[in-house]
Amino acid sequence: MAAGTATFSVSLESSNGSSSTDAFLTAMLRAHEHVSDLIFSPGRVPQLQIHNELISIQGLNLRPLSADDTRRIASDLIGNNKQAIAALREQGSCDISYSLIGQARFRVNVFIQRGSCAIVMRVIPTQIPELSRLGLPVEVQEASRLRDGLVLVTGPRNSGKSSTLAALVDRINSERVCHIITLEDPIEFLHNHKQATVHQRELHSDTPSIALGVRTALRQAPDVIMVGELRERDTAEAALETAETGHLVFSGLNTPDGGKALERVLGFFSPQEQPGIRSRLAKALRLIISQRLILKKDGTARVVVTEIVRMDPEARTALTHTDFSVHRAAEILKPVLRLDDEIAKLVRAGAVELEAASMHANDPEQLRRAFSHN
Repeated sequence: MAAGTATFSVSLESSNGSSSTDAFLTAMLRAHEHVSDLIFSPGRVPQLQIHNELISIQGLNLRPLSADDTRRIASDLIGNNKQAIAALREQGSCDISYSLIGQARFRVNVFIQRGSCAIVMRVIPTQIPELSRLGLPVEVQEASRLRDGLVLVTGPRNSGKSSTLAALVDRINSERVCHIITLEDPIEFLHNHKQATVHQRELHSDTPSIALGVRTALRQAPDVIMVGELRERDTAEAALETAETGHLVFSGLNTPDGGKALERVLGFFSPQEQPGIRSRLAKALRLIISQRLILKKDGTARVVVTEIVRMDPEARTALTHTDFSVHRAAEILKPVLRLDDEIAKLVRAGAVELEAASMHANDPEQLRRAFSHN
């Protein structure tokens, strides 16, 4: 495969229905074994994202997509999903899940740009990953043994948060007789009942809002609740309330580290509300797991690096102190594992290049200085 391109054997001209779209998607997935996203945009040939690099597809009769092409593909993916159709018309975008039976599942975002449809499809593995196989440190397993409280899994886009959350749910599902409810937009990994009973609810099709889904879950006798992502005030408030009432709550958050996670959660609330929220977080928050994915030196895969913050008595006291500042949130946290230390270990072991590692470090200059004598 040449840099920036991938060979493709199906012609776009054959796409005249959902079955042809499925064949088109199947061929794209087969172009490379590490595809994370499929991207369809008017004016460009279809693209794959592989290890955070966009790769353009090449193939027989393949041409830049037209607005009609992307609209047709979007229509095949959405089908008769009335909620998605309404969201696309009213809000300009919609989130759905899509399956290629026996092959792959996707988290799909269809959105309007310059009056035409564009599509991004995130590939979801069909097998739920195990915590150990994800390369996560043993300290992450502590989260699956908790009985109550709030656990946040944070990181930038495409850092593996969904896989970590799914692996934690699966570990509990395998080891504990309990009731698990997930609230997702859309549902990604599919969990079968094991030791636990697992119910998965999807935004729009199963609940009109994630916040409402979390609140109504309190009447459904759950032990564990997983919220795919905290995006706004109502969901954060509902998740916090649920953690306070003796439930274990996991949630994802698009922030780079623990300090930014605290800042983001507090930012959902007004300055007048924040002292009360800080007090509640100090009691309910248990762990913040932050992670990044770094391309290995040989370019074959990405390796996870993790920072873990455990809320100790000192951090709880600092969080509730009257002179606490949201912009100094990181200062009160004392990670059990520090992200930059874990990245440095990978560089020393020769697993990743220093330059690639520096792009993911919290303090890239300090990381470079540490290796400047080599």
